[in-house]
Amino acid sequence: MSSSMAAAVSSFRALPLHTLVPLVASALAFVVTVFRRLLRRQRPVYLLNYSCHLPDADRQCNLEVCEYFGLRSKRYTDETADFMRLIFRKSGLGQETFAPPFIFSGKFEKTLAFAIQEAEEGLFTVVSQLLAKSDVSPRDVSVLIVACSMFSPQPSLASMIVRRFKMRDDVKVYSFAGMGCSAGTVGIDMAARQLRVQRRPGYALVVVTENTSLNWYFGNNKHMLVTNCIFRVGSAAALVTDVPARRADAKYELMRTLRTHHGADDAAYNAAVQMEDEDGGVGVALTKDLVRVAGAGLRSHIATLAPYVLPVSELLRYVYRVAWAYSGGNPKAAAALVPDFQRAFEHMCIHSGGKAVIDTVAKLLGFAPAVVEPARATLHRFGNTSSSLVFYELAYFEAKRRVRAGDRLWMLAFGTGFKACSVVWRALRDSGPDADNPWNGCAHRYPAALPVPTPRRQNYQPQPTEQQQQQQEEQKKQ
Repeated sequence: MSSSMAAAVSSFRALPLHTLVPLVASALAFVVTVFRRLLRRQRPVYLLNYSCHLPDADRQCNLEVCEYFGLRSKRYTDETADFMRLIFRKSGLGQETFAPPFIFSGKFEKTLAFAIQEAEEGLFTVVSQLLAKSDVSPRDVSVLIVACSMFSPQPSLASMIVRRFKMRDDVKVYSFAGMGCSAGTVGIDMAARQLRVQRRPGYALVVVTENTSLNWYFGNNKHMLVTNCIFRVGSAAALVTDVPARRADAKYELMRTLRTHHGADDAAYNAAVQMEDEDGGVGVALTKDLVRVAGAGLRSHIATLAPYVLPVSELLRYVYRVAWAYSGGNPKAAAALVPDFQRAFEHMCIHSGGKAVIDTVAKLLGFAPAVVEPARATLHRFGNTSSSLVFYELAYFEAKRRVRAGDRLWMLAFGTGFKACSVVWRALRDSGPDADNPWNGCAHRYPAALPVPTPRRQNYQPQPTEQQQQQQEEQKKQ
């Protein structure tokens, strides 16, 4: 024993008993606390990989297709058709989004067969692609989570996947319905929780989609017509695991999740509701309160999230700014202040449910146009694909080769009810586009300038065909 150690021991023994006992008790309490934290430490959860559905080119739906379908179906008045045309032009959607198969069938009827076809095309494609590139057998999956808000067939969509891919008998299956656009992030949170309570590490497959075939609205209620103009076909699948050996293959590590529900407020609950119109037609009504509710819900959500993700310097800076505003006698300005979340994340997948929602999030959080670029690009290229939106945005970052090892990424999604959900990832390696990335071949065109909205025409008349034009010219000559 060295002289310094001997001196320390002798000094420790010389302490009086009333000082020695609390010191030893504190040391033991510290050791016990550290030991308990180590025992309670949750297993790390990784995003092994994911896939997004890219429908065939013959399913692309531009304004011309929408007009043709609306006119030939003979279900809409001229005023209604004109309203939908205006919404489409102002929505931020481009000319290459994808529509459900019944739109191109020529029958102009929404049937269960078309809904099943739409579901199978999206779900089976993304699951096949994901399992193949992740080198995971369907029988290795211990948890299956499938989310689709508007379509719940019997047997369920989850059962369709289990049957198609011959999954094992003891797979734990969960089906989400009515969760809206937040179901993708909610599914990730659920998958992580299920993996961590299992005795053995395993794989959780999260599959999210939306189905518009049976939910296309044939009516004249303007609140319910908006969904026809902005919702499009899209699906995504993500493979989450807590197997330690797969960390080297994984793309991201899950750092934190947060879910907040604001359904106790009547305005929030009724902001987006499935209902019947005055003629008995069923559709989803998006009220004018939706944007305001989204802003209020986001404020409450980020107030809960901020202490866990922001650096201490930014939290102190935010507290100082709020205190300064209050001391200046300006409580409204203090209430409008928000922390700078760009100090916490390098990349943000902001819910791109609509142009107005993106504008609200950007204004509330003080984001520059470059921050919400992926959200606008996703809305323009694919439309509102509901719960799979955040994965299409993640694919955009990878297609642009912007993700570097160590980068932090924030997924933020909103859903009916009204709810908000955040998922925070940390990149484990540099990521580029996979072979099935939906942005391959078009990422170089973005960011793209959005078309200038055209003024509404009160009395819309469809363009005459060549035969009609010839008849009109002959009548003029006569």
